[in-house]
Amino acid sequence: MLVLSRQKDESIMIGDNVEITIVDVRGDKVRLGITAPKEIPVHRREVYEAIQREKGQEKEEQVDQQ
Repeated sequence: MLVLSRQKDESIMIGDNVEITIVDVRGDKVRLGITAPKEIPVHRREVYEAIQREKGQEKEEQVDQQ
């Protein structure tokens, strides 16, 4: 894991087309702004995991129907 220190209004680039900007820092909360092409999905981890679980359930249902 790469660990970087950034301050408000500073950015991190991932590849050539994904930019993560520190928008705000309040106490132990950090607000991030993410600029990425539409074809790159960007989700909070808990949303991503829910999507993956849902995809897994859909695959199981398709197998059960065969």
